[in-house]
Amino acid sequence: MMTEFLQMGGYALYVWPSFALGMLVLLYNVAVPLLTHRAALRRAADFHAGRRTNGEQIQ
Repeated sequence: MMTEFLQMGGYALYVWPSFALGMLVLLYNVAVPLLTHRAALRRAADFHAGRRTNGEQIQ
């Protein structure tokens, strides 16, 4: 029963890689905006604190 499901009627070589690729795309579409948003928040906090991007204080 389970092996029939995993074999997908003989189309497993097409179904499972497609499923994996789809999951990778979905994870990418979630992870990249989160990381970009965090970096933007850090840059904004540094700007408002009067720091340059390399950590130096603005005179």
